[in-house]
Amino acid sequence: MASHTTLTSTYGARAGLPTTGPLASYLLRLISIKQTNLCLSADVETSAELIQLAEDVGDSICLLKTHCDIVTDWTDRTATALREIAKRKSFLIFEDRKFADIGETVQKQYTSGHHRIALWAEITNAHIVPGPAIVTALEKAAESTIAKYNTGVHTEISASSCAKLNGVDEDDDEDDEVPPMDGALESPMLMDDGERRLSIKPMDRKQSVVSVSTTISTRTESISPRPEALNASSETFDLDTVKQLVRLGEPPFLRSLLLLAEMSSAGHLMTPEYRQASVDVARSHRDFVMGFIAQRSLNTEPEDNFITMTPGCQLPPPGQEGAKLGDSLGQQYNTPRKLIFESGCDIIIVGRGIVRAPDRKAEAQRYRQAGWQAYEERIGKGQ
Repeated sequence: MASHTTLTSTYGARAGLPTTGPLASYLLRLISIKQTNLCLSADVETSAELIQLAEDVGDSICLLKTHCDIVTDWTDRTATALREIAKRKSFLIFEDRKFADIGETVQKQYTSGHHRIALWAEITNAHIVPGPAIVTALEKAAESTIAKYNTGVHTEISASSCAKLNGVDEDDDEDDEVPPMDGALESPMLMDDGERRLSIKPMDRKQSVVSVSTTISTRTESISPRPEALNASSETFDLDTVKQLVRLGEPPFLRSLLLLAEMSSAGHLMTPEYRQASVDVARSHRDFVMGFIAQRSLNTEPEDNFITMTPGCQLPPPGQEGAKLGDSLGQQYNTPRKLIFESGCDIIIVGRGIVRAPDRKAEAQRYRQAGWQAYEERIGKGQ
């Protein structure tokens, strides 16, 4: 049974609790302002699809969950484009990597290789099958990434053909090609501010020139309002919401981890003992572990304020509210009300229900409204 405090407290109130880490606090405030506890699971296979999906539903979500290793044409420019949309539409990025290896290996998987997840995703997740050392290893890797970002060598690459990510060429001539970006950026490559923009400026139809400038700087991370970043959202949100988002500012350059305590697939092997072990590990790493992937709230102690994110959420089609939900591969679905109101979860994760909808934007809004209504019903129950 979840603790009374987290079940009946508002997201905003929980953001101010002393046991809430700064990134979790930011996310809870963002959820409260945008009035959305919806995370989109963007399981698509091309950069163009991923970026278009983020554009379509960004206003309705608090988190975008990615699987970067299924995107067939993933490059640093994909990450850049996602970061730009996230900043403009006010959501965080959660890479669903599910780390499950020894410490040294997961550190490399997190910071190196083709995807360099730690550079662009605020949140990732892990199994504790290898033991609690996996959390320690990922936390150290995150700290190293943050340190390099705050005091390090930053490489800027200027360009102009990011439109290709959206499947639009600036010129119809097929001979115009953008040189590959893989390996072109030095760590950290972030794209979190206007100082480091990623683009390529074609010089002519036969060759392109990449201009690289490197600076050494010391960064003091702050959350500063940037009203110009919210101009595009003014038609979606009312004036008060826009003002609150401006005051909230951009997220701090921090990293957090979710532990996989339960899954939504039938027959999973995560026993109650395994779930409790996940909670014990999280309590030992409160500064880094933001919460859980689970089917119910796992907050049971007075000081627990972990965020529970839950996959397997789906609404029946309009007019078919009594239909049984599921798929042929063992996935089991629950409604937003069951997860948020009855089970005490905090964020619903929705994939196919939105991704495969004829009108993604409208369907995302339907899920957002259902999730928020369930949350208001839950906190109202305790008043």
